[in-house]
Order: sequence, then structure tokens, then C-alpha cells
Amino acid sequence: MTAPIPPAVPAAVPPASPGAHAGPRAPGRLARLWRGRPDDAPWARPAFLGLLAVTTALYLWNLSASGYANSFYSAAVQAGGESWKAFFFGSLDAANAITVDKPPAALWPMALSVRLFGLGSWQILLPEVLMGVGTVAVLYAAVRRRFGAGAGLIAGTVLALTPVAALMFRFNNPDALLALLMTVAAYAVLRALERAEGSTTWLVAAGVAFGFAFLTKTLQAFLILPPLALVYAVCAPSRPLKRLGQLGLAGLALIVSGGWWVALVEIWPAASRPYVGGSQNNSFLELTFGYNGLGRLNGDEVGSVGGGGGPGGGQGGGQGGRWGETGLLRMFNDSIGGQVSWLLPAALLLLVAGLVVTWRAPRTDTARAAFLVWGGSLLMTLGVFSFMAGIFHEYYTVALAPYLAALVGMGAAVLWEERNRLLASATLAAAVGVTAWWAWALLGRVPDHLPWLRWTVLVAGAVAALGLLAAGRVDRRLGLAAAGLGLAAGLAGPFVYTLETLSTGHQGSIVTAGPSGAGFGGGPGGGGGFPGGGRRTDGAGQRTDGGMRPPNGQAPNGRRAQPPTGRMPGLGERPGGGGGGMGGLLNGTAVGAEAKAKLLQDADAYTWAAATVGAQNAAGYQLATEKPVMAIGGFNGSDPSPTLVRFQQYVAEGRIHYFLGGGGGTGEGMGGGMGGGSEITAWVQETFTATTVGDATFYDLTAPK
Repeated sequence: MTAPIPPAVPAAVPPASPGAHAGPRAPGRLARLWRGRPDDAPWARPAFLGLLAVTTALYLWNLSASGYANSFYSAAVQAGGESWKAFFFGSLDAANAITVDKPPAALWPMALSVRLFGLGSWQILLPEVLMGVGTVAVLYAAVRRRFGAGAGLIAGTVLALTPVAALMFRFNNPDALLALLMTVAAYAVLRALERAEGSTTWLVAAGVAFGFAFLTKTLQAFLILPPLALVYAVCAPSRPLKRLGQLGLAGLALIVSGGWWVALVEIWPAASRPYVGGSQNNSFLELTFGYNGLGRLNGDEVGSVGGGGGPGGGQGGGQGGRWGETGLLRMFNDSIGGQVSWLLPAALLLLVAGLVVTWRAPRTDTARAAFLVWGGSLLMTLGVFSFMAGIFHEYYTVALAPYLAALVGMGAAVLWEERNRLLASATLAAAVGVTAWWAWALLGRVPDHLPWLRWTVLVAGAVAALGLLAAGRVDRRLGLAAAGLGLAAGLAGPFVYTLETLSTGHQGSIVTAGPSGAGFGGGPGGGGGFPGGGRRTDGAGQRTDGGMRPPNGQAPNGRRAQPPTGRMPGLGERPGGGGGGMGGLLNGTAVGAEAKAKLLQDADAYTWAAATVGAQNAAGYQLATEKPVMAIGGFNGSDPSPTLVRFQQYVAEGRIHYFLGGGGGTGEGMGGGMGGGSEITAWVQETFTATTVGDATFYDLTAPK
């Protein structure tokens, strides 16, 4: 059977004769914006604009509670706001000692915002919110073109209310821009498939989107490239040779848009650019194919947290290694399930249903192509995330949100049109029923949080499923009521998790969405977090299962145990020079007034106001003073930059004023024991006198013992 779906592009309307002026005047631009396309239902455009307005309001609400969010990236944004060279390379400081461990595209919108409006939480996070709203808009447009406004609204709503999406579209990690660009790429491929001979222009646009996605998060951008290229090669209406030529041009566009920056970095003299953070040989290509490439798949990540160590980080990823157990059910486990999987079973079921409905359609059918594009993207990303043995954090799953949201919207629309057939109505009822059951299971993992909700969702979902089972044989209004009840039951759980996410600030490098106990940031240990990650804690944040308490006052879902206060929200609990926990991996250092005042003394006379081991330690001081602070060893202190000899040369030239010790990443913690950080720390301690300023330890590098 085939779905009676309207054609993708309305039939052309003959132009009016030059002298025709009869009839009402054409509506103005504002009226056209509100009314939308002439062939749309009157409610379609207002509902879409309302979706965008509500999404914007939700994502802006309480935005400043996250402070500088991930201070690692915020420090790079501050540097890019001061120095165009730091902007181009993605340097951690305006003096360009070392870069972040990613390409810089995700930093550019935030750095431009800081250049225009100054340094602050809103200036950094507002571009992320706009990316989230833009992703919802592009997804709606992609689904609406082939399946109608109702399907587009369902898809956009599901995306906006996915907890991990609400988290990452208000956070300054690269994942927000990556999700937007991946959605744009899928949209462009679908537009290319609509044209009678395919569209080279739209396919090239998809290639450009992939190129800039590569400059956002390297090889993760290419996860959905194979299914999209395969769908176009098979389903495009043009001749086979033309299809291959179009794909070749799109590939060229990808190489140019993603390779220009890489080429400049590789040919730039190493002595006049910052060290490539995350690499061991000062090479972006090494970073791309090693630490951020194959290492993520097999777990052999030299320079990672605790260093390399072979597959699974030396702990056997498939058996619950450093980044949690791998396998088919990884996206449903205690740590990840509440982030993104609420409607994942329904999306997979509706993908199968959509392909069955369009099975007998012609090769070039755009409805089936849409299911293949979004379904292939979901399955490819899902498979890689489920089995990758390297670094994996729960918030990575935001990449899944647009794909599953599109499938839910499209599948619901197709089955609703086919509801007179028992198999279609039964499948729609099954999708609602399994969603309600899975929400009941997920809500049961945090039984103290709205305990009544899980049973309400289960009962409402069961009633809706029964109503949908008979939707083709009852009054249409009753069927719509059952469908509305089923949608409400399916979205109730993620909506509550999203509200909880929006109501609380999130800081540090490891964050999760939802209420406390719903997920644990993916750090060392099984379950994707600390040992036993994902288990509940008592009110003080102490692990009730005997595991370690998250350092630096951090709650088990990666959020602060106390709201941030003072000049620098979100930069650690301890005043002064305390590290941000785990060698500064979780959060930046909080800086006391005395330490800040001392750093600012004669700061402009030096290239770097200070140096310290680990980027998170450096980030706290840099954001407090807005002066360059050298991050020895990069993100976790393991990068061989600078060497001891180079550091000694900087000191001899009078380019660094202070060395900041005493933090978790300055010799006592993880960072100081790796790379050159421990050697530099030991030399400083032997050569210079320690002075306590507040809770921070200062070494004046201009005054040796």
C-alpha cells in the first residue's frame, strides 16, 4: 500500500496577464509571513511561528544560570574576542599558546558575539539558543514539504522537548552547531531529490554543510554522509552518470569548505601559530585521525584522560570500560536513556512502518527517500554511538534528536492517513503504547521526582493506544482526540525532564539533562560516568552506592550543587586556586578577589599574566581577569606543550609573570602527572618561592630563589 501524500512541490500557477488588476490586492509581506503558502492550511504558518516563539522563550529562560557553562570553551571564546589570530585558530588564550582540542567553527559565532557585546554568559550562550531554534525551523521545513504541516509541527516539537537538545542548545560545546549543520545537510539532500533531474545546487549546499560540520567536530560530521550519499545515488531522478557527477561536485564542495582551514593550519609555520591542542605532534591531521578519530572508536586515545591504553582505554569498552558498556542497548541504559531515548523505540517502529507503506512506490519517490535519509542517519549514528569504545559523553546523543524527531513526525502522518487499514492503526497504537511504557520505565529510575507522572503517562498512553486502534472506524474527532492524548502522553516525560533541565544551570565539561539522578556525566568508570555512574545520590551529593562523590561540589548529573555566585558563575566551588575537580576536568577554577587583584598587577607588561597546568585551571583565571593565561598541557595537561626548555625560555624572556600551583591539575592531580606539566611544576617549585594569595598558590617567575 502507498500513502496518499500530497506532491512535494505544488503545481505551477500561470502568471497573470500584464494588465490584470482585478480582484483583491496581494497581501503585504507581513501578512504573507503570517499566512504562509497559499496551499497551506490557515493554521499552519501561525502554528509554526508559535512553535519557534515557544522554543525561543523556553531556551532563553534562566539562560544565565549556567554562567560560563564549559569554561574551557568560554576561555577560547574570550581569547577570540580579543585576538583575531586566536579567533582563527581557536586558541585558549589571546597570546596563542595552545588551541582547543577541536577545530574552531563552533567558537566563531560566540566569539563574534563577545566582540560585539562584551564578555558575559548571555553573549556566549545566546548564539547556541539561536542554533537550537534554527534546527527546529529547518527540521520543520524538511518534514513539512513532503508530509504536511502537522508532521512538521510534531517533528519540531519532539526535537525542542528532547531533554539533551534543551541542554546542548543552551550550552557552549560544539554539539549545537553540529546538530544544526547535520539537519541542514539532510534538508539539502531532500531538496535535491525533489527536482526532475536532481539539483546540483542543493547537493553542493549539502557538501558545504558537511564541510563546516567537519570544522565543528571533525569526523563525527561524516557519520551520516554514507547513507545520504547512497540514498541520492539510488533514488535521485537523474541519469546514473549525472548522479555520480553531482555527488562528485558535492564532495568537492565538502573538501573545499572543510579543507581550507586545515590546509592553512598545516602549512602555517609551527613557530608562529599556537600548538594544536589534543595532538602529540602539533598536527591537526594527527588530532583528526587519532584523538578525535579512530581513538574514539577503538578507545586507543593517546593524550586522553589518563592517557592512552588500547581499546576501551585498557579496560575493555565492551565490558564496561572507562566510558561505559557498549552494545545495542547503550542508548537505553541508566546513564543515557533519559537524555534522548523517550521516543526512540517509536521512531524505529515508525521507520519500519514508513518503509513498508512506501515499499511499492517508484524508485524516485521522495516520501520513501525521506524515510531512508532520516532513518539511515539515525541508524548510522546510533550504531557508532552504541559500540564506540573511546570517549563518550551522554550529551553526544543530541546528534540523534533531529533524526528521531523527523521519523516520529513523518511516521505519524503516514500512518494517520492510512488509519482505515487495521495494520496501520495497530502500528500507530503500538508506537503510542511502547512510548508510554518506556516513559513509565524511565520515570521509574527517578521515583522521587513526580512519582504520580509515570502512572499517569502509562494510563493515558494505554487509553490513547486503544483509541487509535479504532481510529479508522470511529468519528474523526474521536480519532484526533486519541492521537492528541497519545502525543501528550509521549511528550509528558521529556517535557518534565526538559523543564528540569532549563530550571538549573549547568557548568563544566561533563553535563547531563533531567533531574538529579537521571544521568551521570560520562567520566572514568563504568556506566558512562564515575564508577557506577547513573546511580542515585543523597541530598548532599554523596554516592549512596559507596562510589566516589563528584568533586568540586558537582551534582551527579554534571550540575552545580549550589548556584554560582559572584563575578564568575559556574567556575568552581572553591575560592582561590582550587582545581575544578579531577585535575580541572569538570569545571574551571573559581578565583578569589585577592588572587584576581594580584594577577591584574602589571598584567599588560607580560605576554601571559600567568601559567598553570590544565586548561580548566587556566580558564578560570583567564575569565576572571580577561588576561591571557597559559594552559600547560592543554585540556587535561597531557599535551607536550610547552616543553620544559621552551617554558624556561619564556621565563627567561620575562613573558610569564606567575605560575599558579596548588590545583588538581598542577602536579598533585591527573594533569600534572602527564606530559610536560609535572616537569615544569617540579622545576618551578625548585626555582621559585611559593606565596599563598587567598586560597591560591602563586610563584613569581620574575623572582627566583
